[in-house]
Amino acid sequence: MSKKTLILWFFILLKFAIHCVVIAPGYDLHRDEYLHVDQGKHLAWGYLSVPPFTSWTSYLILHLENPDFWVKFFPALFGVLTLVVVWKAIEALGGNLFALILGASAVTLSVLLRINMLYQPNSVDIFGWTLLYFSILQYLKTEQNKWLYMAAIAFGLSFLNKYNIVFLAAGMAPALLLTSQRKIFSNSRLYVAAVVAVLIIAPNLIWQYQNKFPVIHHMKLLAETQLVNVDRMDFVKEQLLFFMGSMFIILAAFISFFTYPAFQKYQVFFWSFVFTLSLFIYLKAKGYYAIGLYPIYLAFGSVYLESLFVGKRAWLRVASILLIIILSIPIFRVAFPTKSPFEIAQNPKIYKDLGLLRWEDGKDHELPQDFSDMLGWSELAHKVDSVYEKVSDKKHTLVLCDNYGQAGAINYYSKYKDIGAVTLNADYIDWFPLDEEIKNVILVQNADDDDKERKKEQPLFREVRLTGKVESRYARERGTSIYVLLDAKVSINNILKGDIEAERW
Repeated sequence: MSKKTLILWFFILLKFAIHCVVIAPGYDLHRDEYLHVDQGKHLAWGYLSVPPFTSWTSYLILHLENPDFWVKFFPALFGVLTLVVVWKAIEALGGNLFALILGASAVTLSVLLRINMLYQPNSVDIFGWTLLYFSILQYLKTEQNKWLYMAAIAFGLSFLNKYNIVFLAAGMAPALLLTSQRKIFSNSRLYVAAVVAVLIIAPNLIWQYQNKFPVIHHMKLLAETQLVNVDRMDFVKEQLLFFMGSMFIILAAFISFFTYPAFQKYQVFFWSFVFTLSLFIYLKAKGYYAIGLYPIYLAFGSVYLESLFVGKRAWLRVASILLIIILSIPIFRVAFPTKSPFEIAQNPKIYKDLGLLRWEDGKDHELPQDFSDMLGWSELAHKVDSVYEKVSDKKHTLVLCDNYGQAGAINYYSKYKDIGAVTLNADYIDWFPLDEEIKNVILVQNADDDDKERKKEQPLFREVRLTGKVESRYARERGTSIYVLLDAKVSINNILKGDIEAERW
């Protein structure tokens, strides 16, 4: 085994090892993770929230022992694959040992650690961006048509994971037209590759058509409830934080496109970055949407710096790697739930100064939103179980929640594997078990619900009572209430069918 291969394996094992310690004991899964795991129980070519790729991984997780391990393993795996692609890009650009170590260090000690911490489509999204850029790089270098097909496959699978990949194409197309690489459009194989990409994404497009394009409804809802609170300057600031320890490598990459003769034919990557980032800024996108842009530039920058740090400048090689490590330490302290919620709440200044306490509602809270979204779920599920086990007619009992995090967490932690909690929220509106008559409901309601006495449900059931609340102090779900509604007087199925249709459209 060569020295390069041994070093690559060192970084692979290092990344997996770091992911074993970035989450302190006491945290549950994140609310989004529960939804994504539940998708594996309802395989389809599309969902209201995301395309189908995540559900395929979830299906595998659900059929493996110890799902907690695999929920954390797969995002880390896709992070490792991103690292490997950057490594291969450095080799393709002619980089040697220093460039490989520099690039691998930059990828390992970056925001990817944070992204790969959670089981969400984002890890696959960033891997897809990096693989697609790598395929384009290889085509520009070799002009071999196989790389066009590789790019088509990378785009197609990335599209089936998250529609975000469209922004890469939207930035790359004008960049190609602006540079000498526009000749690619005269290559007939490009259009054959485009057909391959369309064939890959076609099942999801057909699903969208059959379901009246719910992605449009989802994007409109996202814009109204979350993106409206996004500040464009905050977006720009976040870009600087994501790769703070290795920003000098990315800047070096931009410079190399105009000063390093070997990279001038790759100037399309500079303009692609400009166009895509500008589009994100204009649309007021969330900061993390753009993370997939950066890994490929770590490859360019690492090779360029290797060419500069020679002779009397060789000491800069060690200094640059040390700089990445040193600058990653403060980020590591705040970007991961390595401390207990109590410790964070008692020492909030550094989190507040970095804007990490600001939630989607635009307000500051005691914990970062993602950390708070990893608390209270198992407590909720256990309390719902204690109610569910006392209901004699379980076959005709529905667990109805206020949001997808609650439903997913109950399904994940409950000892009753067929409990089937649902919500009029996200993908769950397609998963209501309405084949059987519903006579009882266990109702889970957010703390901010304004009908504490359940006046809406009182006329519908013979018995309505509160059974418990989520008490975990730092949980975003703190105060979430659990009610039991017994012996329905009317058809609950018909009411729910109407609610589902209203929510859908």
